[in-house]
Amino acid sequence: MDSISHAIQLICVYAIPLIFAITLHESAHGWAAARLGDMTATRLGRVTINPIPHIDPIGTIAIPGALILMSALTGGGGLLFGWAKPVPINPWNFRNPVRGMMITALAGPLSNALQMLAWAFLLKLCVMFGIYESFVISVCSAGISVNLMLMAFNLIPIPPLDGGRIVRGLLPAKAGQAFDQLERYGMIILLVLMVGGGLTFFVRPFLMFGQWLVNLVL
Repeated sequence: MDSISHAIQLICVYAIPLIFAITLHESAHGWAAARLGDMTATRLGRVTINPIPHIDPIGTIAIPGALILMSALTGGGGLLFGWAKPVPINPWNFRNPVRGMMITALAGPLSNALQMLAWAFLLKLCVMFGIYESFVISVCSAGISVNLMLMAFNLIPIPPLDGGRIVRGLLPAKAGQAFDQLERYGMIILLVLMVGGGLTFFVRPFLMFGQWLVNLVL
């Protein structure tokens, strides 16, 4: 019963920052695309802070919920990640499709970095005004860690993740075309990394920075 209660508490703590992290990540893609000339996401109502148009039942609810539940039941920290419905982007509306996709991809992790700073600032305000209510502090701390985890996950340089799009934009034409061939194996590579612990190795430095930041603020 204690494990179930702990799981419910964790879900309540992580729900708000996780939904905002995933929603604003996708909105940032659409916003950047619009700035570069592709209005597809804007016309479809995907450049919004309303989470409903972005929610994917599996990636936004089921997977993160299962990971939180598993973490609570096992008593471990574990990784927390998820995804929303991909924002539709037509690169042929960009003046330079490859460069446009790179900038659009970068907007997602950048939005998580900004949210991480916003949660840290909110945590600092709580400390300054003497607000030490455990739920509020936990939500702010979760906001920092969630955004760092999602940023780290999306920066893994494997297509179709944002990191893969960024690497693609930096490569010369021939190398970029060869790199594109990896996309068909992208999910398999991620699954292997997940099972083999590679994702933890990549994300750990980001989480260590997040814990350092929380300790610094508190």
